[in-house]
Amino acid sequence: MPTVSVGRDRLFAALGKTYTREEFEDLCFRFGIELDDVTTEKAIILKEKHLEEEQPSADDEVIYKIEVPANRYDLLCLEGLAQALRIFNGQDEIPRYKVANISKESMLKMRIQKETSPIRPFVVCAVLRGITFDEASYNSFIDLQDKLHQNICRKRTLVAIGTHDLDTLQGPFTYEALPPPEINFVPLKQVKNFRADELMEFYKSDLKLKKFLHIIEKSNVFPVIYDHNRTVLSLPPIINGAHSAITLKTKNVFIECTATDLSKANIVLNTMVTTFSAYCERKFEVEPVEVIDADGKSSIYPDLSEYKMEVPLSYITGTIGVPLEVDEVTSLLNRMQLQANRGGLGDTINVSVPPTRSDILHACDVMEDVAIAYGYNNITKRKLSSLKPLPLNELSDLIRYEIAMNGFTEVLTWILCSKKEIFEMLNRKDDKSSAVIIGNPRSSDFEVVRTSLMPGMLKTVGHNKDHPKPIKIFEVGDVVLLDEKKDVGASNRRLLAALYCGANSGFELIHSLVDRVMEVMGTPFVPVGDNTGYYIQLSDEPEFLTGRQAKIIYKGRRIGIFGIVHPEVLNNFDIPDPCSFLEIGIENFCRAFSITADSSH
Repeated sequence: MPTVSVGRDRLFAALGKTYTREEFEDLCFRFGIELDDVTTEKAIILKEKHLEEEQPSADDEVIYKIEVPANRYDLLCLEGLAQALRIFNGQDEIPRYKVANISKESMLKMRIQKETSPIRPFVVCAVLRGITFDEASYNSFIDLQDKLHQNICRKRTLVAIGTHDLDTLQGPFTYEALPPPEINFVPLKQVKNFRADELMEFYKSDLKLKKFLHIIEKSNVFPVIYDHNRTVLSLPPIINGAHSAITLKTKNVFIECTATDLSKANIVLNTMVTTFSAYCERKFEVEPVEVIDADGKSSIYPDLSEYKMEVPLSYITGTIGVPLEVDEVTSLLNRMQLQANRGGLGDTINVSVPPTRSDILHACDVMEDVAIAYGYNNITKRKLSSLKPLPLNELSDLIRYEIAMNGFTEVLTWILCSKKEIFEMLNRKDDKSSAVIIGNPRSSDFEVVRTSLMPGMLKTVGHNKDHPKPIKIFEVGDVVLLDEKKDVGASNRRLLAALYCGANSGFELIHSLVDRVMEVMGTPFVPVGDNTGYYIQLSDEPEFLTGRQAKIIYKGRRIGIFGIVHPEVLNNFDIPDPCSFLEIGIENFCRAFSITADSSH
């Protein structure tokens, strides 16, 4: 959770009210944030230098360290925090942000050259006109950039923010990628002209900037932004040029965000311009910039349009557990900066999500804001009349017990794995229609969500191949598959997998395990084509030996497969002994099990 440090007196001035510490802690709790610490500027500096803290004097500025949710980028500076709390307290109306109404011909332009595509392909821009900085707001402006760089920008790997004094530049601008020796400029806080490759060496001794060098230093070309006069604005994501550095006297700020993720870049740009447009001559108005990509496609930024949602009242009240009327809910949402009113059909609520609230993605986020504004302490505590596990979990536990009674040991494997493990190592081809891809994996071992329990089971045996044979293991766990019918685009499936590894194939053991599972489920073995029970048919899956595998058909549907694992697959997982494997979807039995369990009560 990020922590925002703000001066107490300046915060109270922005809130228009002075609070005791207890009163402010209560306000924070009601809003869903937390006062983490109370300190002073001097104490913070001494702590950073590992020096002994002194007793605070009356002249020391009191600093409040406030912990905010990681997805509330609008709260990462005093301006956003104070505005949100004032609206929560009913002191202010929700701001309506707008893009200045100027013609396309009058807009500043940023042209992207195709050479940027391999290294950092996106850029979005905006202008804050007629802004007025004082020392505190200027420092807050710089601090917000640093907070965003550490948070949503993932230490500048996804997005890097550049801010410039527009009056020192001349448009149009170009976003290019050039060989490092061809880029020359004076970087921020320097007086000497550097080549870009020289800068890489120069900043290796800089404690702040050296941690960003790895993003581009091994590339043959570096991204760079020029104005019409070939003045360098920035070498993203490392450093801005000294020529366009903003100061307290800056009146027009040009903001550019280069990125590898366009969605994140839009969120970052919107956060910057909405927060500090409050200091502009035309409050909450932002001047747009036209960005023209290498193919000639034109886009206008920033996009400050409001995202519309329709949320059923029953979903909100049912989840929170409090009976609320539509008018009460809309009032609570307005306190959380969400424009809300009664929907046209039934008890639905129309919600307009402003550009500051990028964290609102689903109806559950709206429900959470209602709960926060209502007050968690005001929700009556209830003891549920009965606490009964879900039928699927009861069924899973029953199956675990039965498989264990057959001499198998339960294992628990990672739900994330590499693409190679679920496709290439199983002799499968990636059809692009089944696996959920992780957007920013921490390593190549966790690129996708598993679509089968097989890779994890084989990895377990591969890491334990010296264990006395036979190895008999099983797992009951979830896999995730792409599913267009779901609002999140994917669905979970509960599977049972069992594996036998030994000197012989163990095929008959796996086959008997199938029969035992079906017996426990009360499902008879029937002739092929009979939909009253289950039967098996020859299958042809690449991870199994041809002719030594079978699919399980239950009431006319394929629900699983078993057979002898293909030697190539075993070799891929470094397993020297034959293995037989079973995988079956147990959700198919859940309804029948639920009916049986209910009747037994």
